Formats: sequence, C-alpha cells, structure tokens
Amino acid sequence: MARLYPLFSSSSGNCTYIGSREAGILIDDGVSFTRLKNALERNGLSLSSVKAVFITHEHGDHVKGLDMLTKKTAVPVFAQGLTLEYLLGKNMLHGEYYEIKQGEEVCGYRVEPFATSHDTPQSCGYRITLPEGKTAAVCTDLGYVSDEVENAVQGTDCVLLEANYDIEMLRNGSYPYYLKTRIFGKTGHLSNPDSGAFASRLVKSGTTRIILGHLSQQNNTPLIAEKTVTSCLNEFKRNSDYILDLAPVETTGGFVSF
Repeated sequence: MARLYPLFSSSSGNCTYIGSREAGILIDDGVSFTRLKNALERNGLSLSSVKAVFITHEHGDHVKGLDMLTKKTAVPVFAQGLTLEYLLGKNMLHGEYYEIKQGEEVCGYRVEPFATSHDTPQSCGYRITLPEGKTAAVCTDLGYVSDEVENAVQGTDCVLLEANYDIEMLRNGSYPYYLKTRIFGKTGHLSNPDSGAFASRLVKSGTTRIILGHLSQQNNTPLIAEKTVTSCLNEFKRNSDYILDLAPVETTGGFVSF
C-alpha cells in the first residue's frame, strides 16, 4: 500500500515520508534529528526505513536537520546543483550526496524534480513513482503554478499541495511590508484561492488525494484553508471524487494511503 506521511509542515519545519514501513524516502529535513526520529517512531517507522532524502531548496525550514542526520546515519542526500553548493558551503553534508538527475531511482522509487518559483537560486518540487506504480507529488513553496508545475503534478494519485496564506489575514496582519510583498509575489508562496484553483484542476486530471500543507501559522488557519479550497472544489463530491486532508505542523501519527 502506498502511503504519504506528512511528518512536519509549516514555516518552522518541513519533512514528508513517502513509502512503506520497510522502505521509503524523505522529502526535506527541516527539523532536528531527535524530532525526526520521534516523529518516525510515532508512525511505526524507523530511521532505517529512510533510504534517501530529497531536498527541495535551501531554506532552513527544509534543510536544518541535515547536519546531524548525515553525521548520525548513512542516508544519502539528493538535491539540485545550486542547492548542493549551498549545503556543502555550510558544511551540512557529511556522507553521500548526489546532484539529482531526471528520473532518479532509489530502491525502486523514481523521483523527478520539477522547477518551482521561489526566492532561492534553485527550487523544486518532486513527483515520485512508487515501486507499486502509484504516484505522488510534493508541491510547496511556490509563488504561482507555472506550466512546468502543472504538467508535472497533474494526474498524480496523491499531492501534498501548498496552501500557505489567507489573502486578507496576510494583508491585514502584522508582517512588515517587505515580507508581505515577498509572500504575495511570484517567488513567494501559494495563497488559499490559488491552491484551491489548482486543486480543482488536479481532481479533473485524476488526482484523488490532496493534502494541504505549509500553512502559515500567522496568516492562515486550517479551517480557513480547508473552507477556501473546498469552495473551489464544489463541482466535485468530497470523499467520493476526492479526499482532502491537512498536514499537521507536527505529526501525532497518521498517513494518507493511495
């Protein structure tokens, strides 16, 4: 059975496990070694289940756990070239690391990066084909849905999709102007309405599992994100045409099967 475990998802730390209890991969590692280990154990997983880590981009909430993880384990790290340069420059990698190529395969998991628009030198999401043929995508930290993102993610069985902010909460909130401008911009984050519009197109393409993730803890709430996205999906029947979940800030145990 294909499973996606949203272990951590917020501006303070992101990490997703995709696979079975025996073997799988991590997308990002933005939390401490202890927190990662505990989160895996809460889900009946162990560090030995992790066969590789794939990094989306260099921001701390996606990479700050790599230093200790690669010191304490032999898990290989895959990332795009400019992201690897950054990680090596910060002395965050202490074991095997590789520049990811299109269609990378690790233990039967085929991983394909796709470019995302975010304010780093090189940022990506990932489309993953599991050994049993099911597909999943991790699609967060993007200012807008480009044609490349659209084409890469459509038709996947399960998508972890960014719904970062409510427009009015961000506009009227306490963030300084420069930060609001950054988040609103084309290299910032995806709003709830834009997430909902993309989710609708995904369901039309055959996606049946959508997990909303990377919600801002200051400019969004799970209830608002869920309400906004489901309003964009009103031509479909929830729990029949699609299943919608929300990724927790930190897992207490739980996964999405697909």
